[in-house]
Amino acid sequence: MKYMTGNEIRRRFLDFFKERGHMELPSASLIPKDDPTLLLIGAGMAPFKPFFTGKATPPCPRVTTCQKCVRTGDIENVGRTARHHTYFEMLGDFSFGDYFKKEIIPWSWEFLTKELGLPGDKLWITIYTKDDEAYEIWRNDVGIPDERIVRLEDNFWEIASGGPCGPCSEIHIDLGPERGCGKPTCGPDCDCGRYLELWNLVFTQYNKGTDGKYTPLEHKNIDTGAGLERIASVLQGKPNNFETDLMFPIVEYACEKSGVAYNASLKTDVSLKVIADHARSITFMIGDGILPSNEGRGYILRRILRRAVRHGRLLGIQEMFLAGAVDVVVKMFGEHYPNLVEKQDYIKKVINMEESSFLRTLKAGSELLAADIAALQAEGKTVLDGAEAFRLNDTFGFPWELTEEILEEQGLTMDKAGFDAALQEQRERARAARDDSKGRVVVYNTRELELGETKVDESALSGKVVALFPAADVTAVARMEDGQDVAVLLDVTAFHAEGGGQVGDIGTITGPTGVVEVTGTRKLPEGMTIMLGTVTEGTIATGDEVTYVIDTARKLDTARNHTATHLLHAALRKVLGDHVNQAGSYVGPDRLRFDFSHFSPVTADELAEVERLVNEQILRGVDTDIREMPIEDAQKLGAMMLFGEKYGKIVRVVTVPEFSREFCGGTHVANTAQIGSFKILTESSSGAGVRRIEAVTGKGVLEYVAGLEKNLRTLAGNLNCRVGETVERVHALQEELRAERQHVKKLEAEAAKAQVASVADQIRDIQGVPALVQQVQAPNMEALRDMGDKLRDKVGGVIILGAPMADGKVSLVVMATKDAVAKGIHAGKLIKDVAKICGGGGGGRPDMAQAGGKDAAKLPEALDAAWGFIEAQVK
Repeated sequence: MKYMTGNEIRRRFLDFFKERGHMELPSASLIPKDDPTLLLIGAGMAPFKPFFTGKATPPCPRVTTCQKCVRTGDIENVGRTARHHTYFEMLGDFSFGDYFKKEIIPWSWEFLTKELGLPGDKLWITIYTKDDEAYEIWRNDVGIPDERIVRLEDNFWEIASGGPCGPCSEIHIDLGPERGCGKPTCGPDCDCGRYLELWNLVFTQYNKGTDGKYTPLEHKNIDTGAGLERIASVLQGKPNNFETDLMFPIVEYACEKSGVAYNASLKTDVSLKVIADHARSITFMIGDGILPSNEGRGYILRRILRRAVRHGRLLGIQEMFLAGAVDVVVKMFGEHYPNLVEKQDYIKKVINMEESSFLRTLKAGSELLAADIAALQAEGKTVLDGAEAFRLNDTFGFPWELTEEILEEQGLTMDKAGFDAALQEQRERARAARDDSKGRVVVYNTRELELGETKVDESALSGKVVALFPAADVTAVARMEDGQDVAVLLDVTAFHAEGGGQVGDIGTITGPTGVVEVTGTRKLPEGMTIMLGTVTEGTIATGDEVTYVIDTARKLDTARNHTATHLLHAALRKVLGDHVNQAGSYVGPDRLRFDFSHFSPVTADELAEVERLVNEQILRGVDTDIREMPIEDAQKLGAMMLFGEKYGKIVRVVTVPEFSREFCGGTHVANTAQIGSFKILTESSSGAGVRRIEAVTGKGVLEYVAGLEKNLRTLAGNLNCRVGETVERVHALQEELRAERQHVKKLEAEAAKAQVASVADQIRDIQGVPALVQQVQAPNMEALRDMGDKLRDKVGGVIILGAPMADGKVSLVVMATKDAVAKGIHAGKLIKDVAKICGGGGGGRPDMAQAGGKDAAKLPEALDAAWGFIEAQVK
């Protein structure tokens, strides 16, 4: 057995299959492409689902990859077992209708025993109970003895929704009896840990229909997955994945930051391992364009990051530390994943912002939860009320998963059902305030239709209906009638699908007996374009020959905004720096929205320069260059690749000469002059490390300017001046207002001085403490405090002032000297009692407090009672 680093194993695997005719493809982004059924890529085959279903053509019938994967289903087990991770790498080779069992079984044996040097007599094979074909190959071609081939009913791979499936064969290694349970029945199907699964070979030879029946596939496929971390643990002689060179440098970093030693048996090792695992996940997720948020994959990232921070606190790490872990991860993986090197500073900035924010949440939430735990223990209870857990989550941002973990460490549990009920109540309240039916994603079942290839041709004028679906149903129908919402598939379409932030085309489809008003266009996971709309006349049926008309004015407005988005992206990088990358966008006919990575508000001067650069390119009137080319050629040209996008072998590149070049499948103008003009409307924050610009072009700018002119004319009319004189007139009015305010302040000061003089004779002596309780007139709390400062010095003890406000409410101030405080006066407690009578509340320090009340009519009563409150404190 040969010692190899993780990087060497990865390279050996990919080269082995390249030598056998496979195309090496880079790992797909962790963000699934055109697959609404997945939040994150969690398996090597996931990016290739359209190739397995036959709905898309692979770039080569033989492919090999090392795929980044993230799974969080067993996140609680991370660090507690030898193999559970949130991030891992899956080595895989794939055959799309090319080779099958006869080839992959001997290849897998050759790679493990010859390339890696694993002992053949330690390798065990599992097969599906009825897969005699795989048994014959393992037994006769490879030479595995019968006693090391185990038939298992579970060795059949399929998904609940149906589709390509088939038996599988797993390769396990016997790690020795010292790692096992000692039972005579121990074998590869035992979960004691002695037999470690290294590789799973899936033979997709059937298709499972919606009726549950299995039919043989015309083109059989191979899908294999080998765990890189597992293989590394064997070759490096490590008892768990965390001690391999793919993870242990991060463990060592956490040890250095915490001062805690790694022992492989101490309780603190769980936290060290969690940090190592989670640091990899968050680095790769942010590197692929995922940002922390409260939903979807952004929530998964936030949860993983926050767990890492908390485990750092459990180790005693008080300062921020995750950005340093990123440096370790990039050093380990940067050679194979160069985007990590390119995005290293960006990743660290995003993490720093999120970690800093969570530290504040963690401190407040931990204190509240500690109080809850103390109360539970004092009462002899073991379950935290679900409503309280929800309050911590909803009000204070404290993750329920963290609450659950902390409770578990104290031998307590959380009422998850109660939490879910409180969450559901909140969702129902939110749903009542919006139309929840909008934006629903329907995944239409096209698998059973055996459709031929559908094409997009933006110059086409006609096509044939190949499938119809009721808009909210997944099952195809033969005919749709007037008034029904419908989804239409054509063999050839000119409608451009929603994607890359751009809205889909709208228009009409006209058949021999009916018309469909198209209100949107989408791309299905299989790559086909589908039109959504309503039958507005007659009927439409499968097989109809139809013509279509697209709303070209709307499409051109959208194209203006899309090309302007590219110009904006390039201008932002020139003005702010190369760290700027697209983090999201909306491109419609009315406006554009562009989210980008940046860590501070864009200044007015910077926005003006960005706007100038974009308009400069528009005024140049240069032709855009739109062409398809091999991805390698596009990369050599320096075309921008966007976060989260998965690109094929051939890509579409949109170029504005000498200014912008990006991969893009959207709609664009032929010449920049068609954009007309560009105007930024707003700049704001849209998340941690992400800024957002909204802008308009063309007709949008004309409408914006017309609106400004209308407002300006209205303003000039109100000011009784010409439009060109509005600025000077406003300045003059501001000066007049400033002078009036100064005059009012002077009058208020004089009135306050007079009040101070008039109330001074109301001072009482309460057991040696001079006291004054008085209702006064003050326009606001600031003026009341100023009056209080003057009276406290004059009285030399304690004062309580109340002032009715114009809105029927009341403001209160209590102030006390040091001598008064020494004799028992506490301003914060006094004001709480007084304000309560006025229907309010407040508090403060012993020497100063302020409060508000809802009922000014109760002020005299409250001030009368105040004398008694003072006397009680002095006693």
